[in-house]
Amino acid sequence: MRGMSSRTPVRVLAPPASAPAAQRTARSDGEDTRARLLQAAFALFAERGYAQTSVRAIAQAAGSNVAAIAYHFGDKAGLYSATFYEPLGSSGALVPLLQDHSRALPDVLHAYFASLLKPLEQDDLIRQAIRLHVRELLEPTHVWPELIERECRGPHLALVQRLCAHLGLPRADDDLHRLVFTIHGLLMQMWTQRDALEAVAPRLARPAAVSGWVERLTGFALALIDSETLRRGLPAPLLLPRKDPAP
Repeated sequence: MRGMSSRTPVRVLAPPASAPAAQRTARSDGEDTRARLLQAAFALFAERGYAQTSVRAIAQAAGSNVAAIAYHFGDKAGLYSATFYEPLGSSGALVPLLQDHSRALPDVLHAYFASLLKPLEQDDLIRQAIRLHVRELLEPTHVWPELIERECRGPHLALVQRLCAHLGLPRADDDLHRLVFTIHGLLMQMWTQRDALEAVAPRLARPAAVSGWVERLTGFALALIDSETLRRGLPAPLLLPRKDPAP
């Protein structure tokens, strides 16, 4: 799950030379048509799943035609892939941020959390995204291996490498992987436990609360890294300021 805009590559077919003038005119507003198709597909795939959603139903919901889906996304599979990466963006697009050693680690983690939590400001969109991902988990398609590689493995390894550098480790070990999985887990509970959050602490589920979550999750992640630094007895600098002991 993700927050920065990133367009997954899709196969785009050129319109046939024999296309009627009316059809060519309809495609003159290509970006608007593409956006409507993507929005309709996002909602229908979330509601019905991949297998039970036809391209004809998507085109009808978008006020377009099946040919427009082929033109903008290649086919149904290409459109389905786009629904996972475009409305919410891709966490894979944040790998360069995690690898940017010109930025301090606290700043990198803050930007990372801010990007991935930004979509939580759009409640309806998030609910559809959760349904879409749960359906994909229960009924895997061609997208599942892509999600594991692009959305999970890439960012995970990038943060592992960044923390290796911070801690001065020659290579990652099991405990470092555990630490990174735990940091990512801070994000996941924000996405997957929204009903519980709204029932227990509704103020914390509001869009206005996102910035506060970014600050606190960044602090939690830095505290985890500091804890691992101390546990290992490493000379790596602590990331959170330490309070002076009371006199």
